[in-house]
Amino acid sequence: MAKIAFGTQRISAHNPQHIQALKEAIRSGIEMIDTSCTYLNGDAHRAIALAFREFDEAVCNEIEIVSKFDIVNSNALESVELALKDLELEQIDCFMIENLETLMFKLIKEEVDVDEKLDEINRVIYDAFLDLENLVHSGKILSYGISAENFSQAHNSEEFIPYEDLITLAQSAAEELKNENHSFSTIELPINILEVEGLKCAAWAKQKGLRVISSRPLNAVYNNQMYRLAEYSESHEYYHHLNEMLEITDNDTLRGLYNLFEELDDAKHKFGWIGDWEKFLYTQALPHMKKSLEVVDEKNRETMLSFIELFLGEYQQMVKYECCLKTKETLKEFLSVCPETLEVCAIGFLHECQDIDYIAVGMRKSTYVNEIMRI
Repeated sequence: MAKIAFGTQRISAHNPQHIQALKEAIRSGIEMIDTSCTYLNGDAHRAIALAFREFDEAVCNEIEIVSKFDIVNSNALESVELALKDLELEQIDCFMIENLETLMFKLIKEEVDVDEKLDEINRVIYDAFLDLENLVHSGKILSYGISAENFSQAHNSEEFIPYEDLITLAQSAAEELKNENHSFSTIELPINILEVEGLKCAAWAKQKGLRVISSRPLNAVYNNQMYRLAEYSESHEYYHHLNEMLEITDNDTLRGLYNLFEELDDAKHKFGWIGDWEKFLYTQALPHMKKSLEVVDEKNRETMLSFIELFLGEYQQMVKYECCLKTKETLKEFLSVCPETLEVCAIGFLHECQDIDYIAVGMRKSTYVNEIMRI
């Protein structure tokens, strides 16, 4: 039976709500925190350190820290020093390679021959394994692993990275450094109710004595579309805030904002998933709002921003709700055997997979921690 790991991809040390969620997870008995040097440029690490300060050392020692470093843009030796500093730890339980996807995309774009492509990837992995074996020997990490989306691709995909040679690479790295045994321990890859190709890698990993962490349990790709496997309720305050914004901006000075709010209302059901809305928000909506508010004096601009913030919060809730309805309709054949909520079905599926040890779930609110732990 798979256990829940606390995922920290969007956890910030500057958000008290995130710190509280971490603390709640620790109190709930979480056994693993899944993080990375790249998450918010190390801020996720600093958030973990802040949460740990509230607990006795014995409690913190029971929680395994699994972190990662970007193999393309950094190296293990420098990354681990920064990670230990940010985490306020002397040792990381498991330090993993990540971002092999970028290397693979680069080699594909350069039209490198298939055999040469795989040779280059294995060379990069081997060099990283040498560094990681050295870090084990120095006591800065206990073990290491690889996190890669490529392990979940179909074997005939040009993006697929074969994993069968990983044990041999780890053994060779250990032998070169005269370590008695290799310390390669963990594989992390996307597996969810819609993306099951990675179960082949998981089965192989378990046969070889490796641990398996499932990532993206609630963000699934189906027919090239991302779906959020979670239930959201309709906002009961949305139309109040929408009408408020339309009333405030119904004048010649703010006509651009008025038109934007009307367009947003018409489009709230058109986003494929919540990530599409967030991309639109930051690349188009917010810049448009900022430009439109340049004509407003500072005092009124602050008032307008407070109203806009309330509207956007309710709008996001409506987008989540609309996406949820669309997801349930599109995926009804997958969910027909599960009468529960989307997240219960998704987590329950992974929980029953015998080849998965941990399910890394992002949890930025205490209420979400309680809900996931209850599942």
